[in-house]
Amino acid sequence: MLKRTLTTFLLSLSALIVSAEEGMWLPSVIGTARLADMQSKGFRLTAKDLYDINNASLKDAVVHLGGCTGEVISDEGLMLTNHHCGYGNIQKHSTVEHDYLTDGFWAMSRDEELPNPGYTASFLKYMEDVTEQVNKGVKSKMTDEQAAAKRRENINKIIAEATDGNGYRATVESLYYGNQYFLFVYETFRDVRLVGCPPSAIGKFGGDTDNWMWPRHTGDFCLFRIYADKDNKPADYSKDNVPYRPKRSFAISTKGVAEGDFTFIYGYPGRTYEYITSDAVRYIADKSNPAKIALRTARLDIMNRHQAADPAVRIKYAAKNASVSNAWKKWQGETKGVVRLDVVSQKEALERSFAEWAADKPEYAGLTDRLHSLYVDLEPYAFAYDYYNESVRTIELLRFGGQLASAPDDRMMAVAKAFYKDYHRPIDEEIAKAVTRSFVENVDPDFRTADMETASKDVSRWVDSIFDASVLTDSMAVYALIEKDPSEARKVFADDAATKVYAATTKLLNDKILPRYSDLNKSITALYGDYMRGLMEFQPERPFYPDANSTLRIAYGKVGGFAPRDGVVYDCVSTIDGIMEKDNPEIYDYNVPQRLRDIYKAKDYGRWAVNGTVPVAFIASNHTTGGNSGSPVINGDGELIGLNFDRCWESTMSDIVFDEEYCRNIAVDIRYVLFLIDKFAGAGYLLEEMNLR
Repeated sequence: MLKRTLTTFLLSLSALIVSAEEGMWLPSVIGTARLADMQSKGFRLTAKDLYDINNASLKDAVVHLGGCTGEVISDEGLMLTNHHCGYGNIQKHSTVEHDYLTDGFWAMSRDEELPNPGYTASFLKYMEDVTEQVNKGVKSKMTDEQAAAKRRENINKIIAEATDGNGYRATVESLYYGNQYFLFVYETFRDVRLVGCPPSAIGKFGGDTDNWMWPRHTGDFCLFRIYADKDNKPADYSKDNVPYRPKRSFAISTKGVAEGDFTFIYGYPGRTYEYITSDAVRYIADKSNPAKIALRTARLDIMNRHQAADPAVRIKYAAKNASVSNAWKKWQGETKGVVRLDVVSQKEALERSFAEWAADKPEYAGLTDRLHSLYVDLEPYAFAYDYYNESVRTIELLRFGGQLASAPDDRMMAVAKAFYKDYHRPIDEEIAKAVTRSFVENVDPDFRTADMETASKDVSRWVDSIFDASVLTDSMAVYALIEKDPSEARKVFADDAATKVYAATTKLLNDKILPRYSDLNKSITALYGDYMRGLMEFQPERPFYPDANSTLRIAYGKVGGFAPRDGVVYDCVSTIDGIMEKDNPEIYDYNVPQRLRDIYKAKDYGRWAVNGTVPVAFIASNHTTGGNSGSPVINGDGELIGLNFDRCWESTMSDIVFDEEYCRNIAVDIRYVLFLIDKFAGAGYLLEEMNLR
């Protein structure tokens, strides 16, 4: 009965016309009213242009890259995504002699394109509502564990049937906290080669200082090419493979953007939490984020100091630093946004109103009180779990010991070489002291290992003793042990001082923290299913979209500036002039490449000149999150106009609450991308395979 009720409400929601530019919508069920709202704002296509399983549609040009999104921009498999999405691959190809991070890389022929083992590109074949199949055989008399087991059994069967004999990959994902289930079927290509990337001084221009900020002047893009076998099917890397022939590729608009223009984003947003209660928001803003920010600040300060002193160390830790920094700055903006909007109080008011409405409804009465009690029980476990993951378990040497001790014999050497390639003991040892000191000062003794108790007496001495005693700090000794006998080497590694600390930490997490943490979260999630269903009944006029979960979504809005603070008004576009205003040869992240300086001085912009300058980036009110990096930003005619790469710092709370006045996504203007390929890189041959309009 409850499932039928939810279906009724989901169908009724499709009839609503909502003007707010909030939401991440499933393209297969976009709904006539939602489509009408898009069309009223400038969308000039149909639902089938967006998503069609029988004919080529825009969804066939969108690529899932794990934690990022890409788009196909030619009929020869050329794929565009963010520079920061390709950063790890660029770094792996970089050495001091061939520093592609600093200098950029451009293949001037197909033969020069660089393979990237393990990097894949997935296309969604189709999505399908399988709620009824997932719940088949689930009875009201079952316990939660029995019902979950039955659903898992059904999901495994659905996936097996969807992938039988076709080489596809499939997942079944929960929407609305288990009130709806969708099947997603993908075709995954395993031969993806690097075609081109600008120098980091362009692709990461502004570095951590500009990250999450506006105005931005970052050419955050890189190019890959997807390859397939002669039958256009996925294949492992081979020189015999040929460029993939996509069902659809994006046409590219060179007309540009203006204030108020309709835009939409097609991509794979990672995670949002729009419907969590006040207790969850309070924990994030008041306890979890501040602790994690402090720990990452310490780590970044140490990395930055060592990287600034040594170019080789800078390259080794480039991707690590970027990874640590990204969430660090996002959490700061998120906390500020939550406080500014007084989200906790707003949610408390909603919960009080809901509780009053639900008082005479047995299926919903007392829900918010039960959720509150569970969150009170969860908090100490959640805090200890967060702290371990952001402190002790970030010590590289400890993690490496755990990896070696569990690696198969034939993979052990590869694991070791990959680790040492990007390892610098002084950074790791200094970070170990900083995060361990913070851990023993802030984590309840009930959640400490014996090692942490020992460390609390003298942190520096304890860390030194671990690093001095560990064979893992000596790469040559480790290689020799593995070469002699991997099985015997594993025993040595398992008995190593660093590995023992890691093992003890893992045991405490698995024995004392995670069981209770997981049980409480399961109970909370189960109640959220009821709460979500109740909210839909309580607020029938509210547009409920499913939280992001790395599945294909559409978000739409318009190009527009905003006023984040008193006396500050931001325009919606930035240009190459702003790059030169920031140019500073003494700062790595602002040291503009000389070639770009020369082009600017000569105003040698070619066909990409607009009013005497070159557009670089723009902002719009599309609802995005992590995972949308690299997503195509599209105009009302379905043409590519930009490449999403960030959000404004003032809008990072949009994972929890969306504010139309403040929330802005940041995109590279596609004309800047084309300008750099053509005039800066001299790789204009790539433009010949694109459909430029």
